Formats: sequence, structure tokens, C-alpha cells
Amino acid sequence: MVRTAINLYSVRDLDLPMAEILDRCAAAGYDGVQFSGDFGGLSPAELRDELDDNDLGVTASHVDLDDMEADAASVVEAHETIGADGAVVPWLDAEHFQSREAVAETATRLENVAANLADHDFSLHYHNHDHEFAEFDDTNGYDAFAEACSLLLEPDVGWIETAGHDPVEYIERYGDRVEIVHMKDMDDGEFCEIGDGDVDMQACADAAREADAEWLVYEHDDPEDPAASIDTGAEFLAGL
Repeated sequence: MVRTAINLYSVRDLDLPMAEILDRCAAAGYDGVQFSGDFGGLSPAELRDELDDNDLGVTASHVDLDDMEADAASVVEAHETIGADGAVVPWLDAEHFQSREAVAETATRLENVAANLADHDFSLHYHNHDHEFAEFDDTNGYDAFAEACSLLLEPDVGWIETAGHDPVEYIERYGDRVEIVHMKDMDDGEFCEIGDGDVDMQACADAAREADAEWLVYEHDDPEDPAASIDTGAEFLAGL
């Protein structure tokens, strides 16, 4: 059964202690949370206690690639302590996906990171934006990357839609490599609240379930009211 979570990047501007943010996420009804490079000043052990107190699970976390390359063992230790079983590359800029040669270099780089994490039984995922879909040689950067490597993929449905592609098709195409789906909505390329934009969220959720994905993760990059957005995202995902 697919579970629901919120990527805490969505509430990065919420001026509250991490413990209170987790309380609000649990009260809203999420099954878990996804961390995005910040534990809110808590140690991994302290954070684990807060998560346990709120009965919240944890998805693979968004982790800066440089940190994983510099010290994979420390990344794994911290994130395993909070309950994560993998890490997600949250961003690489457009130049990494603009040609077959660039994609090959990117794939090799990330495969090396994935191999280091695998030594610790830790998986690596890649989270897309829209720029990965630059077209060349009758393909695009995202498909070429997926073909060139064996990483797990974390499709962001809003960014896929913004790039001019069908997110359902991409979830179906790579479903055997998808554990986490980012449920971000977009309105003509602009951030919007989930359900108010162009993405067929129900179809994406259905495709994620068909692919046996583990998590539907709500994300809003720029909510007008981050506190209210916590509840809005949880209520919407619960209705899918």
C-alpha cells in the first residue's frame, strides 16, 4: 500500500522548531516525511525520537551530491539513524543533460556514488526538474540518463508536466525503478497548490500504485502559507 509524506523543503520558511513541524505533519495525517538536507538543528538520534513519538516514517532523503561524494559513510550513518534506507540526488543543473556525452559523464558519476552507498546497503535515487528533458538525437536527457545508469528514479510529476511530457507515461515507463513519486502540481510552469494546476494527480497516483511505488510525496516549492499547505497536501493525497 502506497504511503503519503511531505517533503520538508515545502516548509523551509516556516519559523518553527523541527519538533513542532513534525507534530503538525503527523496531525495532518501524513504517514511520513522526506528530509531535504536539514534536520532542523537536531541530531539524528534526537530526530529519530521525535519521529517515533509522532509515528512518522521516513522516505529516502534529499542529500547534496557533494556530501555523498565527500563522505558516503557519514551520510549513510546519519540517515539510517533517522530511518531512511536511501538518498536522493535533488538537483543537477542543465549542463549535465544537454548532450549524450554530458549524460554519459553524469551517469558514470552517479553510478560511482551509488556503488559507494550500496557498500552500506543504501540506495540512490534521482529527482528530476524540467531541464533534464532537453532534446537531442531523437531522445532527451532524462531518457538517455535512465538508459545509461541503473539508479532508482524519483519522478516529479509537476516538472515532467512542465517539460511537456506526460508524467503518467513516465511513471509507467520506469515503474520498476520508482519507489517515490513527487506529487507537485504546476500551473503553466508556475508553482501552485496541489489540485489547482495542470497535472492529473489522480492518474499519477493510480500509476504509482500500479508500479508498486512506496510513497506519494507532497511538495510545494513556494506555498503562500506553508503551515496551511501542510494540511492541504495531506488532505489531497488522502483523497486519491
